[in-house]
Amino acid sequence: MYEFPIDAAIKMYKFRRRLYYAPAFTELLLPALAALPEDIDALLPVPLHWLRHGIRGFNQAAEICALLQRSTGLPVIRNVRRIRATPYQSGLSARERRRNLRQAFVVRGTITARHALIVDDVITTGETCRQLAGVLHARGVGKVSVLALARA
Repeated sequence: MYEFPIDAAIKMYKFRRRLYYAPAFTELLLPALAALPEDIDALLPVPLHWLRHGIRGFNQAAEICALLQRSTGLPVIRNVRRIRATPYQSGLSARERRRNLRQAFVVRGTITARHALIVDDVITTGETCRQLAGVLHARGVGKVSVLALARA
């Protein structure tokens, strides 16, 4: 669940640039990753729009994904982009989140993965993952799973 102390740690990591939380978060995720289907063949960190990435200075999902990649050897999908600078999802209703993320993601080039694992910090309604999964399926990815630190 998304409650103390994990909620405070995620906020410090994400909004106060406390990158030293990433290895601990990765350690928390590894047992959950081991319980997922064995045919996962690629990792996809939820992309940030370039503007938000520039302001924040890093992509929290990509930092965790890089550490997961080191532990698993799975390749990271790097050609999915967030092309719309969407407002923060927090505080939005499910309907507003759907509208906010519609056509926000695009794939540049090809994806060879057959079963991609989306990696994120927090899942609230699941709309971000739903939108990403739709983009991946449209590009031939047969299966999509999701791994996150917390669920609101």
